[in-house]
Amino acid sequence: MATARKGRGGERERDASAPPDPEPLRVPVADSHTHLDMQGGDPDELVARAAAVGVTTLIQVGCDLEGSRWAADFAATRETVHATVALHPNEAPRLVHGDPDDWSGLRRPPGGDRALDEALAEIDRLAALPQVVGVGETGLDYFRTGPEGVEAQQLSFRRHIDIAKRHGKALMIHDREAHADVLRILQEEGAPETVVFHCYSGDTEMAKVCAEHGYYMSFAGNVTFGSAQPLRDALAVAPAELLLVETDAPFLTPKPYRGRPNASYLIPWTLRAMAEVKGMDEDDLAAAVAANTARAFRL
Repeated sequence: MATARKGRGGERERDASAPPDPEPLRVPVADSHTHLDMQGGDPDELVARAAAVGVTTLIQVGCDLEGSRWAADFAATRETVHATVALHPNEAPRLVHGDPDDWSGLRRPPGGDRALDEALAEIDRLAALPQVVGVGETGLDYFRTGPEGVEAQQLSFRRHIDIAKRHGKALMIHDREAHADVLRILQEEGAPETVVFHCYSGDTEMAKVCAEHGYYMSFAGNVTFGSAQPLRDALAVAPAELLLVETDAPFLTPKPYRGRPNASYLIPWTLRAMAEVKGMDEDDLAAAVAANTARAFRL
């Protein structure tokens, strides 16, 4: 195992090496949210490495036009990889307003709405493809985009909800510090048949609301972090029949390899941590998660 070492100034350098393979799962599962295009290296090798430890299905997620096209193209020729397509919540303000260094005093430039409309039209086209099983990641992110971007985000989210409903695809939600508005807009627009909260970040009360509406909750490696007790509390009350597992790779690497590059082959660490929180046998939870993923994305 590689270890962190001190740099020239005496500070510790981050270990950027790939973690070793975990013990394989006995019951195969899917990584319900990964970004193969952001991980470097050969994506087919990443798919194979995941399969070798029991992560036999991957959902490749688009965040912008380029990434959504890549996801659809890659999934078209790989039997075990499926795609979702969308504009990430933070993409909508960039399309409408441009990408300013300073958001203060922001004004909407000419053509901003048209740029968003054109991008959404392309997402609509891609969503119709058979290898595309979901519309996402869409939603709201009030952490990285300030108040000036809220209008564009909410408009984009509503349009993605419509696209998902018209094509009969799962809606994959990115929700960061925007729980109340995400739930409100889902109610106002009428939620699609299938809603997935990617990298679930709500509390126990929100988990109960999601359960009441039949929304899936997908947990990532951050559920293993020491500071994530509220997430574990939410997981504890979430019904097993609504649970998914994901990496959000290359982000959110689970313990004990937090801070190192994440990839789908590390799913077993997260799933085992989830089983411990739920008080479930590992194989039973894996079987439930596999069935839930197949049902949510109609695999």
